[in-house]
Amino acid sequence: MGNRENFGSLTKSSASGTPEVEYHADDYGLFPAQSRRILDCSDHGVLNAISIMANSPYLPECMEMLRSYQDRLKITLHLNFMEGRAFFPGLLTNAEGVFQISFGTLLLHSFLPDRGKYRAALRDEIRAQIFALLPYLEEKRPLRIDGHAHYHMLPMVFDALMDVIQEEQLPVSYIRIPRESIGLYLRHRRELEGFQPINLVKVLILNLLARRNCRKYKASLKQLEQRVFLGVMFSGRMSFQNVSALLPEAKALALKKGWGVEVLAHPGGVYEEADVTELTHGDDVKFLTSEFRQTESEMFSKLLKMGTIA
Repeated sequence: MGNRENFGSLTKSSASGTPEVEYHADDYGLFPAQSRRILDCSDHGVLNAISIMANSPYLPECMEMLRSYQDRLKITLHLNFMEGRAFFPGLLTNAEGVFQISFGTLLLHSFLPDRGKYRAALRDEIRAQIFALLPYLEEKRPLRIDGHAHYHMLPMVFDALMDVIQEEQLPVSYIRIPRESIGLYLRHRRELEGFQPINLVKVLILNLLARRNCRKYKASLKQLEQRVFLGVMFSGRMSFQNVSALLPEAKALALKKGWGVEVLAHPGGVYEEADVTELTHGDDVKFLTSEFRQTESEMFSKLLKMGTIA
């Protein structure tokens, strides 16, 4: 997959015997007020990493807000094929250029004869989103990549992403692999709150997709940062109670593997009426306007106060 120097090294545990913990917020850049709420989790909490939606019309304004934070936040591209407008209207969008293709539809087309044209359309969009963000990153900072609603894990999308990395010889240090241990959650089930059965289905699907992608691209992916991941089984409900219950064992597992930990939440609520009307996907409207966005924001600040846990 291109030259070895294009990839970052494995994230190892620190010399103190404590693994690196990445406290991560997705969806930065969608709207200025919403993005300000995410940055507040860095000012007043343990947040140390964010993912940026590069197709947002508010990207320049939000990246200007981020300028003074780049030395303390890991910056990740949040590949998006679900919310807002595409750079390349066509197979992935409606007539107005707004994304209108579901996770299930892309999964289905990954195995149909027309997958070649979808993969080509995905390559164009992925390339455009990457190059929209690159000018805002510090020079020589390697790319970190994940996906809105984890679309990037779909076989055709992941293949298209790896195509672009290879074709453009991009320096990449991390691609999120949202693979979770069901056993970890079972062992702590009495301590957890707000479980939604649909999230178990999501975990099972993403674990299968992770197995496929990691098997196909093993040589390239093993060069990247590796993380014990928390964030899908309680997606949208990453409360302080849930995270503090899971984090000690996740850190112990990461230490054993020589990896880091990624704790994913979505503290950027969208509450301004004008911004809500701009959201184009019904699931995002429900998710981003939920009171649980504030619960997740409070999780970051409570972890900071409980410094021994964080």
